[in-house]
Amino acid sequence: MNERKASHLNHSDLWEKWKEHGDLEAKKMLIEKYLHIVNYVSGRLAVGLPKNVPKDDLESNGVMGLIDALEKFDYERGLQFETYASWRVRGAILDGLRQGDWVPRSVREKAKRIEDAYQQLEQTYLRSVSDEEMSQYLDVSTKDFQHMLQEVAVMSLCSLEDPIREEESETRLSLMIDEKAKNPDYKVNEFYLKEALVQGLEKLTVKERTVVSLLYYEDLSLSEIAEVMSLSPSRISQLHSKAILRLRGTLDKQKDLLMRKD
Repeated sequence: MNERKASHLNHSDLWEKWKEHGDLEAKKMLIEKYLHIVNYVSGRLAVGLPKNVPKDDLESNGVMGLIDALEKFDYERGLQFETYASWRVRGAILDGLRQGDWVPRSVREKAKRIEDAYQQLEQTYLRSVSDEEMSQYLDVSTKDFQHMLQEVAVMSLCSLEDPIREEESETRLSLMIDEKAKNPDYKVNEFYLKEALVQGLEKLTVKERTVVSLLYYEDLSLSEIAEVMSLSPSRISQLHSKAILRLRGTLDKQKDLLMRKD
């Protein structure tokens, strides 16, 4: 198939040629047609990442996710490929970031300190705690605590996408989505984890819940959320970090309880 002839084919023709006949030229054209998804997703993810993470690496992993989506997508079901591909591309980029271990150990340690502090204080006071209370508990100034939140913001990007247990593919975010029926033991554990997630969301402040909702449900970028909420991007990043660290603490605590029951 030459370029001139191929350019007149619509999406349905291309999908048929690729899926039914294994036409590699059609596959190449589909990749080109949907490459904007990789650019869009990688651009949004790059906003919250450190400067030392090359955007080229994000795009390379994203292209692999797009190719995987093209190979696994069932075009005859009439579903929206863009939505399916976006999740595949995002997942491939996040997988690449995890494998690259791009978060410094010192940042991981700070994130763990903050997560443990939130869990301890909220268990003690049975309410959301202020930045001042967190600063006092961590024995740092409020300004230093804000700076810590800014530093660990690079970790919170993947937090809800990370597996609940290292050996499993089930993620925290997937607990918010309906799944096909599973075995009774799994359903019981899933029920308690969902309950823990709901409780964790209820403990968040209004602003933190708004950020989580706009980011994970409305699919806005941090800069877009900043504009919607009339706050600076750095402030949105801090709110996101606090929300994710608190949710992680709640879910990890529930996970430990379930593992002890097992």
